[in-house]
Amino acid sequence: MSNILKVGIIQQSCSASIEDNKRKLEANIAEVAKQGAQLVVLQELHNSLYFCQVESTDNFDLAEPIPGPSTEFYGEIARQHGIVLVTSLFERRAAGLYHNTAVVFEKDGSIAGKYRKMHIPDDPAYYEKFYFTPGDLGFHPIDTSVGRLGVQVCWDQWYPEGARLMALQGAELLIYPTAIGYESSDTPEEQQRQREAWTTVQRGHAVANGLPVIAVNRTGHEDDPSGQTRGIDFWGSSFVAGPQGELLHRSPINEEENVVVEIDLKRSENVRRWWPFLRDRRIEEFGGLTKRFID
Repeated sequence: MSNILKVGIIQQSCSASIEDNKRKLEANIAEVAKQGAQLVVLQELHNSLYFCQVESTDNFDLAEPIPGPSTEFYGEIARQHGIVLVTSLFERRAAGLYHNTAVVFEKDGSIAGKYRKMHIPDDPAYYEKFYFTPGDLGFHPIDTSVGRLGVQVCWDQWYPEGARLMALQGAELLIYPTAIGYESSDTPEEQQRQREAWTTVQRGHAVANGLPVIAVNRTGHEDDPSGQTRGIDFWGSSFVAGPQGELLHRSPINEEENVVVEIDLKRSENVRRWWPFLRDRRIEEFGGLTKRFID
């Protein structure tokens, strides 16, 4: 079996039409599959506009069960193209109980596993605590035919603990579907600082764990329906980093892109031999990490 994994990443803008978004994704997935992608990763909450800019109970109508219509739709796409597919859905678990959930499909279209977003933000224009219950499935990799995938979602990407727990359970890749951007009134300097911090912290996860990282973000401007802000300019910049944090690919900020990136999985083995961080961890001294703050 080859050590080279071909990963398709799809960075796109979204419209108010769920059907149009899904059909656009279907075409984009077909494009990267035609280029040989074995694993395809989509952005966060890709079926719709990023509805968390406002708090509205009407938006709960966007949620659906898992399994449900979207898992049937994306499962069939995975089966048609013989790919492993990472999606991001608004899960209706029960009335009044909803999650931000990544669902991974195997090549035969079956559900290989799912991950419920653990860290839920609550910031201006990112009112996710109104919609999502924190995940209760823990940080556990999902086994697939292309490898063991450490899938998390967006805000999770800022926390090193989740990446480490995935690595300690044998994850071979760290994957983050994402929806993040600028409040458009931020200065250009502040926008640049935010985008670079986002990229840097995830490259740090790659280095610290000796694993490739795949982060797929949406792009384009989405208005704030309430008019309280100027909306969000999603900053794109989807990227793939190698196990030393090296950028294998970085997408543009303001453009849609479908691209296939090759990852040499053997490099992780070699990097971990050179930099044996897991060997040298002083785990007996880390008990304080379970505390909120140490006074």
